[in-house]
Amino acid sequence: MSLLVLKDVSVAFGGPPVLAGASLVVEPGDRACVTGRNGEGKSTLLKVLSGELEPDSGEIARAPGMRTACLSQDVPADEPGTADAVAGGTPAARRFLTQLGIPAGAAFSSLSGGQRRRVKLAAALALDPDLLVLDEPTNHLDADSIEWLETFLSRARFACVFVTHDRAFLRHVARRVFDLDRGRLAGWNCDWETFLRRKDELLAQEERAWEKKAVRLRQEEHWIVHGVTARRSRNQGRVDALLALRAEIAARRARTGAARFSPAASAEASGEIVVRCERATFAWPGAPSPVVRDFDALVLRGERVGIIGPNGSGKTTLLRLLLGQLVPQTGRIAAGSRVSPVFLDQLRAELRPEVTVADAVADGRDRVTVGGTTRHVLGYLQDFLFPPDRARTPVSALSGGEKARLLLARLFLRPGNLLVLDEPTNDLDVETLELLEEKILAYPGTVLLVSHDRDFLDHVVTSSFVILGGGRVHVCPGGYADWERERPSVLARIAAEDRGGAPAVPVSAAAVSAAPAPSVAPKRPARLGFNEKRELASLPARIEALETEIAALESALCDGTAYARDPVRAAADAARLPAVRSELEAVLERWMALEELASGAGRERAP
Repeated sequence: MSLLVLKDVSVAFGGPPVLAGASLVVEPGDRACVTGRNGEGKSTLLKVLSGELEPDSGEIARAPGMRTACLSQDVPADEPGTADAVAGGTPAARRFLTQLGIPAGAAFSSLSGGQRRRVKLAAALALDPDLLVLDEPTNHLDADSIEWLETFLSRARFACVFVTHDRAFLRHVARRVFDLDRGRLAGWNCDWETFLRRKDELLAQEERAWEKKAVRLRQEEHWIVHGVTARRSRNQGRVDALLALRAEIAARRARTGAARFSPAASAEASGEIVVRCERATFAWPGAPSPVVRDFDALVLRGERVGIIGPNGSGKTTLLRLLLGQLVPQTGRIAAGSRVSPVFLDQLRAELRPEVTVADAVADGRDRVTVGGTTRHVLGYLQDFLFPPDRARTPVSALSGGEKARLLLARLFLRPGNLLVLDEPTNDLDVETLELLEEKILAYPGTVLLVSHDRDFLDHVVTSSFVILGGGRVHVCPGGYADWERERPSVLARIAAEDRGGAPAVPVSAAAVSAAPAPSVAPKRPARLGFNEKRELASLPARIEALETEIAALESALCDGTAYARDPVRAAADAARLPAVRSELEAVLERWMALEELASGAGRERAP
């Protein structure tokens, strides 16, 4: 017997129907994802399935005694009591809290957004539902929790219908697809990858069919004007067919075009060193262990660094340390020269619900400046898939994905050379997410980002800071898959250090690409010699000169007319640029080595 049946269900909120005659069947054991662009009505459909929203028309049939549990996409608000109490206080709830890594006795108000989501997920699972409805279940969950949820859902007996942007989660869990496109709902009995291929073929067929209808319309319009001049009567059947074709094309809901946006890069590039961390330690008052301890790292211009770690491990804290918003208790974290950051907040605190979309971007003005060009705010917002009528609606009426796009619209108006993104993928549809990846890869500055989206990290970042707890931060080249390969050996080394009582060796970003040190290194002198002191004093000027030369070469090569004006000079510049970059890396390593030696000598002289 089917668990739930929708027949010809329609829902509208004043504009075009969000659901127009939608029909679907949910069977026991289904693993179905709901897909569609932001604002198409995916969350609305889930509310109808869970019984939270009554449709305007249509029929809904539920199996007798069916239990439904749901998880909304919003970060749960503060509630009194412990995590155990909020989750239901049952043995099943406590078991799921343990599996999700949440202490049952922890105060709910003290938990991070991701930890609160895990408590609500435990509450939903503890109900032992027949149908589990999940709206963006991976939002604010760490990668370990996402992987646990994937495994659990794959083995669970109940049916599950979910919305998610996490492509890895879709591949691993979805066995059916409910595709919501322009108010119409279609069911696909296949996995995610097969759906993508078949949907592309269907859209191509649809486009060809509409092109044929457009050609036929032009022919019929010509006939009705010119085809009856020799005769004084018209073929009424043909006229009726023309009127029906006109109405069909006029009523067509075309697919929204792809989003078009790019971060506004600053006209001035930063220095080669963007952030430098030297034995930095930071701990919150009363915390059992520091967030970072003796952390060394070097972030260079053009790097894209991802921050990975469990919920509550301190990812946002580390991000704030790197930005200079927090100051370490010991050690030093310093920004390089000419660094201009722009920041995307994961909690969307910047958005005021009462203002319109246009005012949220332009602060009441009708024009905005994008990359030195002035544009009307309504035209700019269309690049982010906000048509004029949607741009005049209040922020409170937007879906989660539309709010995410609005934050990107605000962010990309601000020129900068350090793009800082805290959970940028939350609520974005897959197409916008893939475009965001492309734009980050093309961004000429430096990127720092926090994300639990494994595919996004693998596609975007060049290196990762992995928070391991107890103040340890491991620097890993590459994204999440690279960390997964390194994880067993790194955790084994840490376990061996803990057993032997040996202190953890901090790993710096500068050492990621360096060759391993020899097993027996010669002892270095405890103090700088005269020549080394002179060399150390001269290196900052040398670094600045090399940075200036690199900036000049990059500027010259970015000029589209360089090869046309002077091909010999352009070729020489292109050949010179890698050599200057290599020289700068060598000078930076030498400067760091002499600085470390000088600071070590200073510590020896200190009483």
